[in-house]
Amino acid sequence: MSNPATLGDQDVYLFREGTHARLYDKLGGRLEGDGARFAVWAPNAAEVSVIGDWNGWDPSIDRLRARPDSSGIWEGRVPAARHGQAYKFHIVSRHGGYRVDKADPYAVVSELPPATASRLWSLDYDWHDADWMASRATKNGLGAPISIYELHLGSWRRPDPAAPVPYYNYRELAHLVADHVSELGFTHVELMPVTEHPFYGSWGYQTTGYFAPTARYGTPQDFMYFVDHLHQRGIGVILDWVPSHFPTDEHGLQYFDGTHLYEHADPRQGFHPEWNSSIFNYGRNEVRSFLLSSAMFWLDQYHLDGLRVDAVASMLYLDYARKPGEWVPNDNGGRENFEAITFLRTLNEAVYREHPDTVSIAEESTAWPQVSRPTSAGGLGFGMKWNMGWMHDTLAFFKLDPIHRKYHHGQLTFSLVYAFHENFVLPLSHDEVVYGKGSLINKMPGDSWQQFANLRALYGYMWAHPGKKLLFMGGEFGQRREWTHEGQLEWHVTERPEHGGLMRYVRDLNHLLREHPALYEVDFSHEGFEWAVSDDSSASVLAFLRKPKGRGATLLVVCNLTPLPRQRYRIGVPLPGHWREVLNSDAADYGGAGWGNLGGVDAQTIPWHGRPCSVSLTLPPLSTLVLQQEPHGPREAD
Repeated sequence: MSNPATLGDQDVYLFREGTHARLYDKLGGRLEGDGARFAVWAPNAAEVSVIGDWNGWDPSIDRLRARPDSSGIWEGRVPAARHGQAYKFHIVSRHGGYRVDKADPYAVVSELPPATASRLWSLDYDWHDADWMASRATKNGLGAPISIYELHLGSWRRPDPAAPVPYYNYRELAHLVADHVSELGFTHVELMPVTEHPFYGSWGYQTTGYFAPTARYGTPQDFMYFVDHLHQRGIGVILDWVPSHFPTDEHGLQYFDGTHLYEHADPRQGFHPEWNSSIFNYGRNEVRSFLLSSAMFWLDQYHLDGLRVDAVASMLYLDYARKPGEWVPNDNGGRENFEAITFLRTLNEAVYREHPDTVSIAEESTAWPQVSRPTSAGGLGFGMKWNMGWMHDTLAFFKLDPIHRKYHHGQLTFSLVYAFHENFVLPLSHDEVVYGKGSLINKMPGDSWQQFANLRALYGYMWAHPGKKLLFMGGEFGQRREWTHEGQLEWHVTERPEHGGLMRYVRDLNHLLREHPALYEVDFSHEGFEWAVSDDSSASVLAFLRKPKGRGATLLVVCNLTPLPRQRYRIGVPLPGHWREVLNSDAADYGGAGWGNLGGVDAQTIPWHGRPCSVSLTLPPLSTLVLQQEPHGPREAD
């Protein structure tokens, strides 16, 4: 066995400083000529060897050597190793004679679960998404129309139950997903974690392979094909990424070299009581380099358009999900995790420095300030943040019987008090349709007709509200069954009129979003929004204007959230002319009753609501209307 150095002095310096963002080129098992080189960080090991298919898994054959620089890195070259072969690191600790076989933390592919070894693999791939990559800054920017379809690849759609493999391959999914997403007009998909995970029921959020797409759906090249094909179809790809915790499986990062290397040793800091998992030690520089390199790997090697960082709140707060006495305060006696804050800022600085045309999104459920503000201004540096408050308040309102909604009107209007404090994504995510919460359609009150009308009104309000949009799979056609990771979506119901009508409505919402700059150009500033009616709680009516940054029409959005149609409802508008009805959630094509305004109304010079003109509208029951101002009167085609 030969032992050429795999890391230079600068690599070791950056690794130990916590700023190395490309360790995937330096650590782990990597093919090299006729053989492979290996390097692993195990500073408390007495012996480290590589065991694998080529040496009969015998730890006495291919021993690694510790670098002489006290970095804790063991390295060496194995001429007999070949592409596709499985391997692990056999580690003998200096503490208590602990021995363990560990998967490679930097492996780019793993064995198919439940097998746990890593595999040697080349990442060569011939990309064909140059046009997308050259122009994606305009697709991922804060001023772009962004509508995200969140999905879990293994339960979105499955082959025939009699098929030998229970899942579609990444390549098959590429075409199926792209066709569906393109038809419905979503701009991006967000994948629940495809990073390798031993327990399928964790949905990928209990990650062991921070550099490996799960082998359940194919090879790294298959996943590259998935991203490549979606890019060629004009669809961005965002990945859920989990730097907050990791599972305690023996082959993973837990107790890696006979010590708590990646996690805190103190369970008050290192054990997550809510998820029975381990918490990364963000104060350890080498751990920060590991996580930075993982984030950069997916952007570098897989051309991903962004990372949605999971469970940020659990990282920020030392007492997250803990009772008094079960956590360790910071040096100031507080609950803020200073080390995690430093890591998140470093992460976002690296992402936007190296890939300024991508986006980082925080799933952060508290009122932590400036999550999506630059680090130079004291923020965490994320590009956007999920608006969990909007989601909770909105769903709580829509669950109510309409007769009670007048007492809870503020749950809808309150979001505009803070809507521009962050760059918000409005999420109706997987978290809202699991664990007994019921599907979105089943949250809605009333009979079946009213449930679908309510859901259409909710989506209309959501798509018109400031902020980018995210909808979890199945929500586009109103699946009644709560989501489960086993099986697939209830695609057969799309043949029913009410479900098919809802899917056409979501399609038209996405096209409306793309076609009207007023709905996306100024999502994160007061200049793009103005209340028209905010206080009519007795009728459960609200109305607002959305305004573009530059050229483009102003839109009037009106929601009637009771089952009573309201005729001759007058609303003040800023401009005269014709107001064309560009969306009506009660249209018959969507399954509605067909109430409306015959295509539009002319504004009258009757001052109302402090504005010089007004329109008299028919408000359909349980509906959202969107009207576009046309100053020169109705078009001939209307």
